[in-house]
Amino acid sequence: MPKKPSSLSAQVYSRLRHEIIGGTFAPEEPLRLAQLKDRYGVGFSPLREALTRLSAEGLVSAEAMRGFYVAPLSLEDLYDTIETRIFVETEALRRSIERGGDDWEARIVSALHGFKLQLGRRDENNPESLETLEDRHRDFHFALVSASGSARMQAIIETLYVGSARYRVLRPGHQSAYPIRDLEVEHSAIAEAALGRETGQAIRLLEDHYRRTAEGLELAHQGKLKATA
Repeated sequence: MPKKPSSLSAQVYSRLRHEIIGGTFAPEEPLRLAQLKDRYGVGFSPLREALTRLSAEGLVSAEAMRGFYVAPLSLEDLYDTIETRIFVETEALRRSIERGGDDWEARIVSALHGFKLQLGRRDENNPESLETLEDRHRDFHFALVSASGSARMQAIIETLYVGSARYRVLRPGHQSAYPIRDLEVEHSAIAEAALGRETGQAIRLLEDHYRRTAEGLELAHQGKLKATA
């Protein structure tokens, strides 16, 4: 059986994961063990365990001569992540519409309400406000697929969500480059179709929502995402 992570390793993993997703560490920035040891006040063993877990999630890369570093961002990876999300989540949504009951419907309604509230309160200059909005956004998309009946599918969705969330953390001044969208309308339409058991419509709306997101993020990053091909 795989070794269970220590409590210290789990704490470091959680903090480092949060900071990588939030942009505290830049793409391809070295993650030197000595510096992380001082930053988090832990030994090398919990750090290595945490970095290994993050590497398995695709947030950290490692090379023999280079050591650990933050996984790079690229245009190819952005679209690969989004298209894979579409592939997995549309199937999870189809299953959820077939199997979901009252609890599933209530979760969608509640998550959508929370997202709308935070969308109206968001402050582009307040990191905590944007972090809360990201949490509410995640809650909504996870509610949609929460009745899929597959724990493995849910785990894949979580990893893909994290991968796409990194691209939404824009550098100062880049928010203005993001195309104007009515996110409340988009999410409400997806929820309405799902709750109405209109499977085809719900899937089409979700696909369109994700592809518009990818195209918008490409523009918002203003050509700074390097091509890897």
